[in-house]
Amino acid sequence: MDASIIVRCMLGIAASTYRFACNTMGAENAATIVACIPERSDHINSPGAYLRDLTTRASRGGSLGPMIRALLRQQGARLRSPPFPDPHDNQAP
Repeated sequence: MDASIIVRCMLGIAASTYRFACNTMGAENAATIVACIPERSDHINSPGAYLRDLTTRASRGGSLGPMIRALLRQQGARLRSPPFPDPHDNQAP
């Protein structure tokens, strides 16, 4: 949980926003979201607004599932496309 506070500060998320998230969805879920934000930074313009939006959704009965699934899809795409050519591939130049 201490790491999430450090990441929160690095992302510029206000303490009040993080506290609201912790109170609404629990500290573990808030920490999970904060930990995932850097991984989705190419899709998130404002980390604080993103956390507030997910917190509001959670307060209305929403789930973290879609955010986690999006992260897993993104990670899966990275795993399927290697950054370097496979030296064992016969078609490599």
